[in-house]
Amino acid sequence: MFDAFWRAVAYCLHPRVIALSFLPLVLMVVLSFALGYFFWDGAVFAVTTWFEAFDLVQALLGWLDRMGLGSLRAVFAPLIVLVLATPAIVLICLLLVAVFMTPAMVDLVGQRRFPQLQKLRGGSWLVGVVWSLGSTLLALIALVLSMPMWLVPPLVLILPPLIWGWLTYRVFAFDALATHASADERRELMRNHRGILLAMGILSGYLGAAPSLLWASGAMFIALAPLLVPIAIWIYTLVFAFASLWFAHYLLQALERLRAAASVVAPAPAEARLEPVLDPLPLPPGTNTP
Repeated sequence: MFDAFWRAVAYCLHPRVIALSFLPLVLMVVLSFALGYFFWDGAVFAVTTWFEAFDLVQALLGWLDRMGLGSLRAVFAPLIVLVLATPAIVLICLLLVAVFMTPAMVDLVGQRRFPQLQKLRGGSWLVGVVWSLGSTLLALIALVLSMPMWLVPPLVLILPPLIWGWLTYRVFAFDALATHASADERRELMRNHRGILLAMGILSGYLGAAPSLLWASGAMFIALAPLLVPIAIWIYTLVFAFASLWFAHYLLQALERLRAAASVVAPAPAEARLEPVLDPLPLPPGTNTP
C-alpha cells in the first residue's frame, strides 16, 4: 500500500496527469460560476430567511454583535451556502475524474509498469456507470441521514470523510480493474483486499477535505471567491487523481500477483505404475537359468 502511495505521488507530477487535471477543472469552474450566477442570491436569501425563524441562531448572531464580531453576520449565510454546496462539488469532481481521467491514468500505469499484464476487460463502460451511480446514490443517502450529526464537533470531522472514503474506494477500485481484470478476478480482489482498499479510500477522503479549509477564511473568502473557488476545485481534482493512481498501482500489482499464483500449478503426484509380473516360461530340463 505504501509503495503504491509513493508511486501515485510521483505520477501526479507527470505532465500527462497534470494536463488531464485541467479538463475536470474547466468543466467544474464553468458549472460552478453558472450555478452561482443563477442561484447564489436566491440561495443566500433562503438561508437568511430560514435562520431568522430560529431563536437559537438569532441568539448566536446577537452574541457575535456583543462581542464586536457583527461583521460575521453578513458572511454567515454565504458560508452556510458554501458548506452545503461543498458535498455536491466534491461529488461532481470525483465523478468527473472517474470519467475523464481514470481510464487514461490506469492505461498510463499499465503501459509504464505492467506492460505484460493481459487486458481481459471484465468491466464494461455501462457496468461502470451503473456501479458508480449506484454507489453515489448510497453515499448521498448516507450524507443526508448523517447531516444532523454534523452539529456534534467530533463527528463532522469523521462522518463525511468516512462516507467519501467508502465512495472513493467503490468507484476507483472498480475503474482500476475494469480494463485489465476479468469480472471474477475483480470480485476476488475487491473481496480479499477490502480492508486495505477501504483504508485507502478513507485516507483519500481526508485528503479531499483539505480544500474545505479555504472556507474558513470567512469574509476574506467571500471577497476572493472568484480566485479561491477554482483553486479549491483544482485541489479536489488533484486529490481524486492521486487516489485513482493509488488504486491503480495497488490493484494492478495485486492482479499481477494473483495471476502469477494461479499460473503456478503444482505437479500432480506421479502414479505408481505396477508392471505386470509375468511368470517365466518353463525352460527345458537341464537348461541353465541366465
